[in-house]
Amino acid sequence: MLADKLTPFINRYNELSKLLSSPDITSDIKRMTALSKEQSSLLPIVEKAQEFKSVLAEIADSKAMLSDPEMFEMAKEELKELEPKIPKLKEDIKLLLLPKDPNDDRNIIVELRAGAGGDEAAIFVGDLFDAYTRYAELKGWKIELMSTSPSDAGGYKEVIALIKGDQVYSRLKYEGGTHRVQRVPATESQGRVHTSAITVAVMAEVDDVEVQINENDLKIDVMRSSGCGGQSVNTTDSAVRITHLPSGIVVTNQDQKSQHKNKDKAMKVLKARLYDLEMQEALAKDSANRSAQVGTGDRSGRIRTYNYPQNRISDHRITLTLYRLAEIMGGGLLDEIIEPLIADHQAKIVEAAGL
Repeated sequence: MLADKLTPFINRYNELSKLLSSPDITSDIKRMTALSKEQSSLLPIVEKAQEFKSVLAEIADSKAMLSDPEMFEMAKEELKELEPKIPKLKEDIKLLLLPKDPNDDRNIIVELRAGAGGDEAAIFVGDLFDAYTRYAELKGWKIELMSTSPSDAGGYKEVIALIKGDQVYSRLKYEGGTHRVQRVPATESQGRVHTSAITVAVMAEVDDVEVQINENDLKIDVMRSSGCGGQSVNTTDSAVRITHLPSGIVVTNQDQKSQHKNKDKAMKVLKARLYDLEMQEALAKDSANRSAQVGTGDRSGRIRTYNYPQNRISDHRITLTLYRLAEIMGGGLLDEIIEPLIADHQAKIVEAAGL
C-alpha cells in the first residue's frame, strides 16, 4: 500500500528534526550541514505524504457519515471534492519516490565539438552554445568559458564551458549526444541544403576529493598559445596540455594568459572527464539501467535534428517534433524539449520500478 511506503520517509524526517535540535549536533557544523541537507531533500515527499494521508482520513470520515441520513448529502458532496484528488497525489508521490540521480544538483562542464560538415558544423557549435547561453540566462545560471577553439569561418571547432546554478545537471544532462543540423550555408549559391553534425558532452563538475589523481599518472606539457588571443599570443609559454596516461585522456587549455590558470582549468576538465568515464562504464555494465537513461546513454547516438528550411526541431529519443526551431534557438526555450524528455524518463523509471 502506498501509504505504508511513505511511513519510513516521515519517520526519518522526524528523527532528523530531533537530531538537529540536539546540543551535540549544533556544535558539529559539518554533521549539522549534512543532516540539514538530508532533511531538506526529504521535505517535498514528507509534505506530499502528509497531504495524501490527510485526504485519505477525510475520505474515511466522509464515508462514515454516509450512514447518517442527516449528514448524507454533505458527506456525498465532500467525497465528490476529495476523491478526485487521490490520483493526482499518487502520481506526484510516485515521482518523488523515484531514485534520484546523485549528480542532479551538480554544476556541469559542457563540451561542444564540430563534427562532419566542416565550416557549417563549426558555425552550428556557436549557434547551439548561444542557445545554451540564453537558456542559462533564463534559469539564472552562470556560464564560465573554460576553453575555446574559434573557426576561421565563424563559430567554434570546440567550446568547453562550466555552467553553474540550481539543478543544472538535472536538465542539461539530456543534451549529451550527436546533434545534426540541416540548412543552406551562406556560401551555397544554388540553395542546396547541407547536413552537418556536432557532438555535445555533458559532465558533472566534481570536487577535488571526489577524483583522486596520481601526479605520476600525468604528463604536463607547456607551450605557446596559438590562434586568437591578442598581443600576448605566441610570446609566452602559457598554454598547458595535460595527458592522463592510464586513460589516454588529453586536455589542452590556452585561453588564459596565466599558465597557472590554464593548468587549473585543464585539471578541472580532466577530473570531470574521468568522473564521467566512471559513470559511463558503470552504465555499460548495467544494461537494464542504461536502457532507461534517456539523457546519459551512448554518446555516439544521434539525439536531435535541427532542420532550418522547415523551422523544425526533432528529438529522436521520444519522437518529438516541433516547428518552432527559430523561437527555441533564438529565445533559449529549450524547456520545450527538455520537459518532455524528463517526463518520458520519469515514466520509464516508474514503469521499471513497478510503482
